[in-house]
Amino acid sequence: MAIVVLVLWLFTAGAGFYLLVTSSLGRARPAAPAAASSPQRVPGRQPAAVSQPAAATAQAAPSRRAARRAARERWDPPSLVAAKQAPILPSTRSLVEFAHPAGGLIGLAFWLGFTLVHNRALGWIAFGLIAATACVGLGWFTANTRAARRADSGDPADPGRPAPSFAGRLVALHGSAAALTVALAAFTALVLRS
Repeated sequence: MAIVVLVLWLFTAGAGFYLLVTSSLGRARPAAPAAASSPQRVPGRQPAAVSQPAAATAQAAPSRRAARRAARERWDPPSLVAAKQAPILPSTRSLVEFAHPAGGLIGLAFWLGFTLVHNRALGWIAFGLIAATACVGLGWFTANTRAARRADSGDPADPGRPAPSFAGRLVALHGSAAALTVALAAFTALVLRS
């Protein structure tokens, strides 16, 4: 029975991976505000003329240290500028996008150990991880559904970050396979004696 759960868990992980690959998560990220506001520098080309207000604020630098820093930072690529201006803590959405697949893979590793060794502790750890991963996945699904509804209704309170889109059938397949995996993992951990 543990092998059946392992195969079902692998199928669920495969469906989830395919769901991530075919989703719009990579395109749902907003453009970096610094990259949009600062002109792109191309090696070997002179920068465009700076407008009067920008030139006045650049000359108002109070210290030599700030002037040296600005001189160094003008050669930074847009990705580095965006990384410097990004918040230190990840957003909740980014955290969930990482935690759901990571929790599923770590739980899969514990279930593999349970399948090979039949140690009940490994089985219950795997069950706990899959249950937590399922809760995170349901929360992720709910948040994406609400964000899609806000985007469709044109809610002005929406911060402008587009909701990722997933294929409905794949979400249903992944969710139903995950629910079956959770149920069979609990049943197997209860029934199987070490």
